[in-house]
Amino acid sequence: MLLQQAQVTVVVIGYDDAAHVADAVRSALAQGPVVHEVIAVDDCSTDHSGDLLEELAAAEPRLRVVRRGTNSGGCGTPRNDGLDAATAPYVMFLDSDDVLPPGAVTALLDAAVEDDAPVAAGLCVRRELPSGRETPWQPEVYARRALVTHPAQRERLVHDTLCVNKLYRTTFLRDHGIRFPEGRFRYEDFVFVARVLAAGPRVALVPDPVYVWQVRRSAARLSLSLDRSDIANWQARIQADRLSYDILLGAGEKRLARATRTRFLDHSLRMYTRELDLRGAAYRREWWGLTRAYLSCFDEGDFTPAPAPGRVVARVILASEEPRDLGRLKEMAARPARLNPPYARAGDGTPVWSADLPQVELDHLLVRPVHLLPAAVDAELRPRARGTVLRLRLHELYGRMAEAGPETVEVEFVERDEGRVGLARTVPLTARPGAEHWAAEVPLDLAALGSGTWDLRLRLLFQDGSRRETTAHAVAGAGLLRRRALPSTRHGVLLVQPYATHAGALALRLAPGWRGFTEVVRRRLRRLLH
Repeated sequence: MLLQQAQVTVVVIGYDDAAHVADAVRSALAQGPVVHEVIAVDDCSTDHSGDLLEELAAAEPRLRVVRRGTNSGGCGTPRNDGLDAATAPYVMFLDSDDVLPPGAVTALLDAAVEDDAPVAAGLCVRRELPSGRETPWQPEVYARRALVTHPAQRERLVHDTLCVNKLYRTTFLRDHGIRFPEGRFRYEDFVFVARVLAAGPRVALVPDPVYVWQVRRSAARLSLSLDRSDIANWQARIQADRLSYDILLGAGEKRLARATRTRFLDHSLRMYTRELDLRGAAYRREWWGLTRAYLSCFDEGDFTPAPAPGRVVARVILASEEPRDLGRLKEMAARPARLNPPYARAGDGTPVWSADLPQVELDHLLVRPVHLLPAAVDAELRPRARGTVLRLRLHELYGRMAEAGPETVEVEFVERDEGRVGLARTVPLTARPGAEHWAAEVPLDLAALGSGTWDLRLRLLFQDGSRRETTAHAVAGAGLLRRRALPSTRHGVLLVQPYATHAGALALRLAPGWRGFTEVVRRRLRRLLH
């Protein structure tokens, strides 16, 4: 072990989170003697969080409690308070509803000391609760142990906007005046990370999981980043993104500044576009106007490095003063992207978004590799007592599908919480005479899946050896997405609910047996009464 003992301050911040803050503090203390102190900053909670922390501190000499007299309204001010109070050579941050996995601080400190790096960063894992499903955040950045001698050598660092999966040399932050925005500033991480990268530190990367971001979407009070239902959230995100760009550009880091534009197009813009149909008309109009105004600040060089789906969504928004084509944009913003028909061409034959917006050219589709094309597949699930059938239809895409020659499609239903494959089939794709699509029918035994939520995943295989992994557009007509109760020899009854995800893809909820059926009906009644 390269590290010396008691080298790290862990700053835990919280507000009205008595249900979780003790777990966060204990996970920091459990890192062992490498942690010199844990500073818990209570942001003037109205529940008993502060008293709970004081009780913990009475039994733990390494725990110090800072109780703010007024609530700051955000995460930046309490983190700055903790940074000001830190006495150890290194510091890291932890939110009250998250935890540090065992060995996290040791892994980061070992890397920082070995590489003489002011910053060490590791893998963050998003844990969905209550299911426990875990998804790595920006895993490509942390694929292997590495030392980045200057952030400009690894532009992808800009895409990891989290401050909490990193260890910082305390003097590095203080000497460069690196702090969080004060007060009620959402997405303060964006700005803090930009300030860190603008200072040009050596950054040690470790593949170890060092932070568990616990996502509670059903919580009574959503976190600031998860609560995207009001337009103020989007305004705050644009503000943080714009400020990050200005910080990096002002430091002479033009490539890193441009990477913030790529991040916006590929992540933020696509995520919020997928959710537009969940919002009201007034929200959509204001969102569209704000987005157009921000995108108008981008130059051509900002668009070029971004993946094609985000570029196309941005071009459509810039080309129209009013919200339009929201269904197609949602599917284009999906991961993977899907470009649904109609497929228009300009007078010279160039593929374009639509006849109404010929200025949004799609000529990149003519040269893009098949495995990256936004292939569009429609899916109709027809649950029946005598046998369920999944019908698929792959659309032509400016001649590229025919050029590659679709042969078969591999069909999988993947359980969302655990990631296990419940059904897997491979069926041929058949060209329909005179029609610009290929079709397939897949017989399914839904009873074999059991309960849970299942996502449909497809893998298209072509004659030229290429393949494209994608999802399928959920066809909603003729009652295809309504709930059905099917008789089942295995379960007695099987409740089947096909539905479209936020990105428009086909997914499936199943509740087998009379108990499952009754529970679904009970939840439905509760929602109606509420």
